[in-house]
Amino acid sequence: MFKFLIKGLLRDRSRSIFPILVVIVGVLITVYFVAFMNGFVESMIKQNANLDTGHVKVVTRAYAEVISQKPFDLSLLDITDDMQQWKTRYPQLEWAPRITFGALLDVPDSTGSTLVQGEVAGMAVDLFSSSKEIKRLRLTKALRKGSLPAKSGQVLVSEALFDKLNLKLGQRVTLISSTVFGAMTLRDFEISGTVTFGVQALDRGGVIADISDVRRMLDMQDGASEILGYFTNADYKDKTARNLALDFNKTYSDSTDEYSPIMLTLSQQNDLGAMLNLFDSSLAITLFIFVGLMSIVLWNSGLMNGIRRYGEFGVRLAMGEQKKHLYRWLVMEAAVIGFFGTVIGTGLGLLISMYLQVYGFDMSAYTQNSTLLYDNVIYAHITPSCYYIGFIPGLLAVIAGAMLSGISIYKRKTSQLFKELET
Repeated sequence: MFKFLIKGLLRDRSRSIFPILVVIVGVLITVYFVAFMNGFVESMIKQNANLDTGHVKVVTRAYAEVISQKPFDLSLLDITDDMQQWKTRYPQLEWAPRITFGALLDVPDSTGSTLVQGEVAGMAVDLFSSSKEIKRLRLTKALRKGSLPAKSGQVLVSEALFDKLNLKLGQRVTLISSTVFGAMTLRDFEISGTVTFGVQALDRGGVIADISDVRRMLDMQDGASEILGYFTNADYKDKTARNLALDFNKTYSDSTDEYSPIMLTLSQQNDLGAMLNLFDSSLAITLFIFVGLMSIVLWNSGLMNGIRRYGEFGVRLAMGEQKKHLYRWLVMEAAVIGFFGTVIGTGLGLLISMYLQVYGFDMSAYTQNSTLLYDNVIYAHITPSCYYIGFIPGLLAVIAGAMLSGISIYKRKTSQLFKELET
């Protein structure tokens, strides 16, 4: 019976070509959309974790309340002993103390007078005693001119800031800021190189220095505004992070002390939790829309096909075939069409996704004013779900369309058959 059904579809291509094309296009778009969104979300999580949030982050309770302002005057102090305890209790995490600060970059002329100034967003990380932060921030890859800081007193600046202020490699500049106690502070630095992160939010005016230099500058020895934690397997799992944060806060955080540490997960920062939920919802909504639209198109196709096949239906009903059997036959035809269309559409969608997984899609033209942290070049990411997600719209839509159009079979009357057979 199945072999007979396949032969019928192959010999009467008007019954299969258009529905298969609709299914192929719908499944192709679905698979590509899922792979692209996977890549986008992965890029956003990775960039936010590496540059700002970590997989988890420890700050003071007062700092957490105004975390978007990066108030380093509410930083953690005397952190060495505390971090040693955390390393022992949570061996699955790697810790990275950082200081984020705002400053004014002053460029002097040959006489020492101010030539030009610019606002900068500073980031202090451990550049000398550990290579993990260099790798995490991809500084070697991001380097455009000069070299990474090799000694105390050297800094990296963003390429855009370097060009905007007409700076030179090896030039001495002054960072003007305030200490953790509110006093004004100035410190001279030498520009060792320039970097481009590929993230518009940072490339506008970023400065990277070693944390030891910035600690002396801001008068916060053995302190850090944020201590980032990264899972050693490099993968972020929200449920695991939440359980770990719950245990940390229960053990180390004191709700009556505004300077006691509190742990935040990645999803609790920068509205990332809401955005990740939005992406999950958008996938479900997209699948629903494709199923609905494809069902309507295939329903209409089924109705037109049914009109063309009135004579066939009439003969089969006149020969005694039951309506429910004929109805099941149409649904089986639709399932076969949906299956083959889905297989072809999934294959094409995976080919396009594989191309974008290697070469990526440059979105820099659309992120000029973006404050989100993600790569300018987004790479698709093929996950196991990409291999079967297309069967949801591919099979459901075509079967739903066949079931809707097949209802007309039950409205047929025997008295109409002879008239249809005569035409």
